[in-house]
Amino acid sequence: MKTKILKKVILLESPMGWKDYELLDSGEFEKLERFGDYILIRPEPKALWKRSMSAAEWTKLAHTRFTTGAGFGKAGKEDSGTWHKLKRMDEQWPVEYKKGSMRFSMRMGLTSFKHVGIFPEQAPNWDFIYDEVKRVKTATGTAPKVLNLFAYTGAASLAARCAGADVTHLDSVRQVVTWARGNMEMSGLENIRWVIEDALKFVKREAKRGNLYQGVIMDPPAYGHGPDGEKWKLDELLYEFLAEVNSIVDKKRSFVVLNLYSNGYSAVLAETLMNTSFGLKKGENGKSYNLSFGELMLKDKFEKALPLSVFVRLSR
Repeated sequence: MKTKILKKVILLESPMGWKDYELLDSGEFEKLERFGDYILIRPEPKALWKRSMSAAEWTKLAHTRFTTGAGFGKAGKEDSGTWHKLKRMDEQWPVEYKKGSMRFSMRMGLTSFKHVGIFPEQAPNWDFIYDEVKRVKTATGTAPKVLNLFAYTGAASLAARCAGADVTHLDSVRQVVTWARGNMEMSGLENIRWVIEDALKFVKREAKRGNLYQGVIMDPPAYGHGPDGEKWKLDELLYEFLAEVNSIVDKKRSFVVLNLYSNGYSAVLAETLMNTSFGLKKGENGKSYNLSFGELMLKDKFEKALPLSVFVRLSR
């Protein structure tokens, strides 16, 4: 039997109809965004063009602005800096994501490294995860086991749980796992398994135990450390990591999402990594699969497209 492969490059735009998020403008290495009730100015190294609005208009609209510190953007260092309040606002506030029957809430917060608790360009991945869990659940008649690695504050975990998956959420940082648990509770969900561990170590142990997952989600950082001091460097460990992940993915019916933010990584590179580490070029004994890859981006109100990450998605 001949293996059937469907490949397509997808360029995804800003999430449509998300009332709690807007990219208002971008340019001159910054972006002007609305998260729920508040408007923020944050650094954005990919915004190489001029602003469409004036700097004065940005300042008039914004509630707060992030100013970078001395180590900002350097390899292996957090993007540290300081928030400068321009108007009264809460330190923490909720936003909601709704798409069809999927609905969950996330707590926003001003961190010392410019992030606020979600990466809004990831919304198309959340939609994909939700739909894939539903697909696998319908086909198998059981709740798919989904593993979310480098899971941060858990939006992808919530999307999978909303669809009825048995979710394991793993991150090496205790504080963000606590944040993710709070997001689950705020969303009225329950029964997510929380793991604070080095991702590669956990995957290797699951492989030895023979545990299989019907969904695996990965969003690895360029640099990082495990809870016991394990060092992670994307360029050195990504291929090995993907090969290990392949050993715990159910080959009968499953999905995989790989997202990469590291500068210099293209969608074609990500697709090649997935093909080679998962052995997809060799075929899968006649089994069909879909492989899509492309960029996640946001469009501001002036139609300027801001590319932010690359992805590969595998469906069996």
